[in-house]
Amino acid sequence: MAERPYTLLSCGMSLDGYLGSPPSGQRLLLSNDADFDRVEGIRSGCDAILVGAATVRRDNPRLTVRTPARRRRRVARGLPATPVKVTVTGGADLDACANFFVAGNGEKLVYCATGAVHRARSRLGRVATVVDGGGPRVDVRGMSEDLADRGVRRLMVEGGGTMHTQFLTADLADELQLVVAPFFVGDSRARRFVDDGVFPWRADRRATLADVRRIGDVVLLRYALSGRFCPEDDA
Repeated sequence: MAERPYTLLSCGMSLDGYLGSPPSGQRLLLSNDADFDRVEGIRSGCDAILVGAATVRRDNPRLTVRTPARRRRRVARGLPATPVKVTVTGGADLDACANFFVAGNGEKLVYCATGAVHRARSRLGRVATVVDGGGPRVDVRGMSEDLADRGVRRLMVEGGGTMHTQFLTADLADELQLVVAPFFVGDSRARRFVDDGVFPWRADRRATLADVRRIGDVVLLRYALSGRFCPEDDA
């Protein structure tokens, strides 16, 4: 079997399983300051951070390590101050001025469906490395193996629902860190944590709950999804 990174999925959701507000609503914060700091700590221990193109467009995330001490620790270990940023797109509908591309000096990778590679390189080639995803949609297993070839040993997937679904249904996740916020969204137009799919974990094959932690008014659930699960927390 080809090598792939240790893959950690990180997600916050409402009590009714939504990732945020409906498309027309404002961005919904599903966590608190203490948990945001924890997530940055986990991020600082990773080689690469991955989000889908919809997350780049909707949330405009920076995906950087902002805390100077954490940046210094990374540099002392011979790493760049912030992890490699990775996104996945089918049609290259991304703004080269988005925070994903302009925040931080680290490497940015865009995995793109084969049919849109030329467009992606025209639009994004000056701010990122565009990689052919290997078909009409990006093959997440092939992408994982390519990331390993590029030196990524620990990958953090921060969303959105499409990326979580693809990694989970392909059995490419080693760990899930799921934060549950103490409120309901109550609107089916909002994005759920995952889409429909055939998942390895079912009623007759339960995921292993490795840890439960209260963080202010949210709760963190850590699930071990493979035999490679590492109980150490880099936060």
